[in-house]
Amino acid sequence: MESSGKTVSQRAMEAEWEEIQAAQRQPALFKPLYNRYYEAIFRFIYRRTNDEHLSGDLVAQVFLKAMQKLNKYQFKGVPFSAWLYRIASNQVAQHFRDAKKDRTVSIEDQNLTDLAEEMEAIDNEQLRTLLIKSLEDLKPIDLSLIELRFFEQRPFKEIANLLEITESNAKVKTYRILEKLKKNITKNM
Repeated sequence: MESSGKTVSQRAMEAEWEEIQAAQRQPALFKPLYNRYYEAIFRFIYRRTNDEHLSGDLVAQVFLKAMQKLNKYQFKGVPFSAWLYRIASNQVAQHFRDAKKDRTVSIEDQNLTDLAEEMEAIDNEQLRTLLIKSLEDLKPIDLSLIELRFFEQRPFKEIANLLEITESNAKVKTYRILEKLKKNITKNM
């Protein structure tokens, strides 16, 4: 049921909501949700830390918080995973604030190609270098938007839920950031 750019059916989300309600009544029933999402949440965190041990610790904290706050969870028309990703995102941000370190962004060549295509730019080594430099210069929230959309292939609705903004705002902000990246790259070419 984890969304990796794929749409989760309304029926599947409703069935999951029933599982969540059961876990709210009896915490031992949280285990299937944990098993379903552990790996995806681990990968999400690992992409931001590039540290397996730290990622494992942060995932444990995410699921502990999820269990502690499960009674407050309410179905809002998006997959349960969006709520877990928001907790994970907050946990990672808190870790980096506490550690006073910059977070890591895992960039694969295909992700850069997708981003370059979206920006209607030519794919070459100079562009790759300029794009990485431009990404490093973004504000953390702007980098999160680009990362969620292009590197993790998340739909705008899920991005909006993660960042607690409207779907329309997520789209507008993403395309404004792309324009900013384009201008920055063009200026430095």
